[in-house]
Amino acid sequence: MKKIGIIGAMELEVETLKAQMQMKQIVKKASMEFHEGTLNRQEVVIVRSGVGKVNAAMCVQILADLFHVTHIINTGVAGSLDASIDIGDIVVSTDALHHDMDATIFGYQPGEVPQLGRLEFPADPALMDLAKTSCQEANPDIHVFTGRVVSGDQFISNAAVKEKLISLFSASCTEMEGASIAHAATLNGIPFVIIRAISDKADHSAEVDYPVFEQKATQDCAKLVAHMMKKI
Repeated sequence: MKKIGIIGAMELEVETLKAQMQMKQIVKKASMEFHEGTLNRQEVVIVRSGVGKVNAAMCVQILADLFHVTHIINTGVAGSLDASIDIGDIVVSTDALHHDMDATIFGYQPGEVPQLGRLEFPADPALMDLAKTSCQEANPDIHVFTGRVVSGDQFISNAAVKEKLISLFSASCTEMEGASIAHAATLNGIPFVIIRAISDKADHSAEVDYPVFEQKATQDCAKLVAHMMKKI
């Protein structure tokens, strides 16, 4: 039996999904509320992790240990790092990595976690395909892309920092939780995918664009995830 863990960093990213689900129970752990029940007849646990990589990783571990989820979907917003991916588009992760991990002085690649034996954390191919197909069906007017997600404990709103991330990682978008969710899911052997609606361009305009486009972006992501539950 599949049980899907659905993580959003902020309440805005999960409130639509929680309103649609049939609730069984709410479990409080580590200052998070885990909403367990069904969404479109699929068993789910929906949770707001809080912002940042530590919150995100803790959330995955609780989903693994307490709820024994079989799959993890991370939904939310991100800043675009690709000129062809515009505000309102959706990115489905091929993989994820930590852009603020730097142990290069010891010979590791930028973003590589020391002694882990890998640079990136690949998303599950079946979940990737399902997310892309579901987006095309649920949001036919929205462009969907697949690509790399990079994460760090910082909101990117500087053109020079943006260009550095593009140069180092060839990523599609940047945000603050996905790589930790991917990292923790990988260590636990749980298939995952990250779904990101683009709310800004991760440059000097980000602080203006983000609050304007955030709500629609999260709603588009929620619509996609709810549709996935019908087909997973």
